[in-house]
Amino acid sequence: MTRYFLFIPLIIISLTTCRQTGKSPGKAEARIDVPVFSADSAYTYTSEQVAFGPRVPNTQSHRDCGYFLVSKMKSFGATVYEQNVNLKTYDGIELKAKNIIGSFQPENKNRILLFAHWDTRPFSDQDPNPENYKKPIDGANDGAGACAVLLEIARQIGLKQPSIGVDIIFFDAEDWGVPSFDKEYQGFGGYCLGSDFWAQNPHEKNYTARYGILLDMVSAPGARFYKEYYSKQAAPGIIGKVWEAAQINGFGQFFIDDNGGSVEDDHVHVMKYRTIPCINIIHYDPETEHNFGSYWHTQKDNMENISKETLQAVGQTLLYVIYHEK
Repeated sequence: MTRYFLFIPLIIISLTTCRQTGKSPGKAEARIDVPVFSADSAYTYTSEQVAFGPRVPNTQSHRDCGYFLVSKMKSFGATVYEQNVNLKTYDGIELKAKNIIGSFQPENKNRILLFAHWDTRPFSDQDPNPENYKKPIDGANDGAGACAVLLEIARQIGLKQPSIGVDIIFFDAEDWGVPSFDKEYQGFGGYCLGSDFWAQNPHEKNYTARYGILLDMVSAPGARFYKEYYSKQAAPGIIGKVWEAAQINGFGQFFIDDNGGSVEDDHVHVMKYRTIPCINIIHYDPETEHNFGSYWHTQKDNMENISKETLQAVGQTLLYVIYHEK
């Protein structure tokens, strides 16, 4: 996501283990023809989103980027649904939000869900300069990079269909949580408005999927992905599947076999209301106070902090997982 991540108590979610079954990708299955993820394309998609300006709801930059994402998904052959909804922030501001859903093989009941948020934070409340606190961020890594990975995956699916149906969702209004400088509303949260709405009002009645994967801040140089707490609790089999795929493809240095923090992110809302087991692939830095990159929620979250190597690691790992599903 692109927000201030909240570390919260354990939410007990009852999920049936049968929805996590299936063999993890293994070396014996390496003969499957997996498309090659293009980091160049993903980098371009990141840059194109950032070029619109901060994608803060209620702005022209936000509207323009929304049109861009819809157009791209349609060009890749997805069936596209748009959820246009008014959502209220923690302090009562009404946001004109748009969740964008792209479905491949919508008739296929054997499905997985991939998602990220596409809006950007209206505050730079972690910036070292207090004068920047009320400036929006570019959200190159915190938003655009994850969406770019999903766009490139969608492009590859459009060229070669896997055996399963895939839904890709770009959630809106994820990053308008209470800023650290607003002392009046501390503890109100305010994040994940778009995913919370969709999870309670999905684009398809009784929507379900075998599992879901959230991408959040997956494009910075030197990013490392630890096993997020709620992901491990709800979907340990999916964690194992993805981390093994990373090892097989030579990206083990990105996907660390160790525990990360607990993050209230879009996946928590999807699990709470749709009971779909989900994992969160999110950069975790144990060396910083907030456990994210030093540029997080600052004016430095720009294209200088985008790495093709990281984009490649995440994108190719996910393509491997998708095309090895049955």
